Amino acid sequence: MNKLFEKINTQVTILGSLIAILWIVQIINSELLAGTLNYYGGIHPQSSTGLTSIFFAPFLHGSYGHLMANIPPLIILGWLIMLRGVRDFFFVSIVTIIVSGLGIWYFGAPNSIHIGASGLIFGYFGFLLLRSLFDFSVLSVIFALTAGFLYSGLIWGILPSDPDVSWEAHLFGFLGGIFAAQLLGKRKKNS
Repeated sequence: MNKLFEKINTQVTILGSLIAILWIVQIINSELLAGTLNYYGGIHPQSSTGLTSIFFAPFLHGSYGHLMANIPPLIILGWLIMLRGVRDFFFVSIVTIIVSGLGIWYFGAPNSIHIGASGLIFGYFGFLLLRSLFDFSVLSVIFALTAGFLYSGLIWGILPSDPDVSWEAHLFGFLGGIFAAQLLGKRKKNS
């Protein structure tokens, strides 16, 4: 029972810290810097400075509404991954941020700026949906069904629709999650 409590405490601490960081960045950016971090920390496709923002852009949001829309799926999908293990959560997060960021940078429209955690959310979604293909287990299937049931509507977000929404982040985040699932599947087979 003590180990279970420690495990849950660790998961809550990690996800709580992530959400706290997102809120702190949003408050500082909105209230003190008038949103200028979005310009300097957002991904600028096909520009030399755009690459340096790959790791910052997921922490920036255009508004409080943008942030609040991202928090519930970030917590739920992130926690489902974390149930597999904290290492898996960090691995999937890093792979997704890199793949999503590079995809945005290479394929995004010139003179646009991409910010927000939605690429990470789509990466978590892709990972959970397709993990069972690379590591078939009852747990993977349950997580895939849960993610699919809760967030099946996300699939439409990988298609271009709204010019103010980064479908590139959604698409490449989703692909990053699938890539992370494949890499973890190979790693587990080799060990």
